[in-house]
Amino acid sequence: MCGIAGIIDLKNSVNPAHILDMTNAIRHRGPDDEGVWISPESNVGLGHRRLSFLDLSENGKQPLSNEDGTLLITFNGEIYNYRLLKEELQQLGHKFKSNTDTEVLVHAYEAWGEKMLDKLVGMWAFAIWNEKEQTLFAARDRFGIKPFYYGLQNGKFVFASEIKAIAALQDFKRTLNFTAFADYFNYRYIPSPNTIWNEVQKLPPAHYLVWKNGKIAVTEYWKLESQSLSVSHKQLVEEINDILFNSVKLHAVSDVPVGAFLSGGYDSSAIVYYLHKMKYPLQTFSIGFKEWQNSEHHFAELVAEKFNSKHTSFIVDNVHLETLDHLAWVYDEPLADISTLPTYMVSNIAAKHVKAVMSGEGSDEIFVGYNWQREFKPKTFWQRLTQTSNSHIVNYYANAMAMGRFNYEEQSKLLSPELHKHLSKNSDYFYASNFNNKLSPLKSIQQMDIKCFMGELVLTKIDRASMANSLEVRVPFLHHKLFEKIFSLKENLYHNPSQIKSLLYEQIKNALPQEILDRKKQGFVGPDKYYMNIDWYRTELAESKLVKDGLVSRDYVNNLLQKDYDWGLWKIMVMEKWYKKWMT
Repeated sequence: MCGIAGIIDLKNSVNPAHILDMTNAIRHRGPDDEGVWISPESNVGLGHRRLSFLDLSENGKQPLSNEDGTLLITFNGEIYNYRLLKEELQQLGHKFKSNTDTEVLVHAYEAWGEKMLDKLVGMWAFAIWNEKEQTLFAARDRFGIKPFYYGLQNGKFVFASEIKAIAALQDFKRTLNFTAFADYFNYRYIPSPNTIWNEVQKLPPAHYLVWKNGKIAVTEYWKLESQSLSVSHKQLVEEINDILFNSVKLHAVSDVPVGAFLSGGYDSSAIVYYLHKMKYPLQTFSIGFKEWQNSEHHFAELVAEKFNSKHTSFIVDNVHLETLDHLAWVYDEPLADISTLPTYMVSNIAAKHVKAVMSGEGSDEIFVGYNWQREFKPKTFWQRLTQTSNSHIVNYYANAMAMGRFNYEEQSKLLSPELHKHLSKNSDYFYASNFNNKLSPLKSIQQMDIKCFMGELVLTKIDRASMANSLEVRVPFLHHKLFEKIFSLKENLYHNPSQIKSLLYEQIKNALPQEILDRKKQGFVGPDKYYMNIDWYRTELAESKLVKDGLVSRDYVNNLLQKDYDWGLWKIMVMEKWYKKWMT
């Protein structure tokens, strides 16, 4: 895992100091090493911060080139099948000087162009500069595990792993995107391709970008296709077991130890179980909260004991909400998920022991683990829907995501009149744009989860929280072959209303303690008391800069503060902290 940055300037030569400004801003993503490359032929500069996992020698230093120096790459991520690809490329005559997945990417692009993306297994955000063609090719992995931001202004194209690297460029103008500002209060995040700044965009998951002669073209290269195939239960269980085992095995490839987050739920416990089957030396990490009946650390300790893991359990005595001031730097684009705090804390603990951990993101989306997925009852509810069922499903999903939601009506009350022209009356447009009416209701919800909730919120949360602590998080459930397999099936083969995550349950039912199998699913959050301290909100928002600068209504905020608590206050507070950090 690393941090990447780059500049292409059509008007001026690239100053190496500016590349260093960018990479220094994301030093946390790669404290092991740094690299800068400036083209002798054109106005191009690439930068890199390295967190080393493969080939720890100087041979792994980036930016890295092919044999003749015509292709240069800066890469963030892991390509788990790089050894197989390397063998294939060697048979084609390619020569290698290192044992890194980075060099494999360079030669893969040389051999197959953008079609290389179809062959990759892993997580990635990278940019390859072609000195001969004077083009830049950049790509982001299928699910958006790794981030890629870019902007084009006055003939200058810039890109980086995080917005703060672009913000480090003093001559790159940034202005607040009021549409994105409003969207945040509805979604809890800012939907791709927009960002909080007008001048910066996100490259969406499963897309690649080509820059040439000052123009940018963005193309989607992968999407889930649905079928309704049948297969025997026994065969399916075996196939899923093979995919999961092999994925965990691939994700364990590293020249340094890899640990695992462990909550004691199905997802993290399954990963630890597979690592145990591999006889991999286990190091696991969990977080708990003192005197909270829903603290998960007891369950994590049960699983750790079962599989003889060297376990670190951190018990939080008190959460200082002032940590939000630091999280406003970590999340340089506002993200109002309440699990950002515990995710940051457990990452901080794990980073003291290992450089990488595995985590269970993606399991809920594909194995039907969320309540809003499991509440579907096709024979009773969905069959009664009228021909407007598409809007019903989108509305249902929007309500499921509602936590402190500000729809168009509420946005009109919260935001100042000057911002009303930036509001969309269809406040759920992002969900609707990712709804596929060719899918069944359940699969359409799953797809919205994959592209919206997971792709925009969950994976952003885990990337920033971990990388702020120089910790890499690997997510073995996010193997595209697993998702393609599930989407090829009839729903009754992978979704059993009487058993949550029935296909995953089949893999672990004989391996985990019964207490783990029987426990109720819960999200990764802390006690409500830490988020519902109304006096803290009243103090913090008494001199709101959002109000002072005419962005939000003082009367509306005061009305919320008169209540015992409203989840909308959390969104306002996160934006307040972000605004004070980045707009002053």
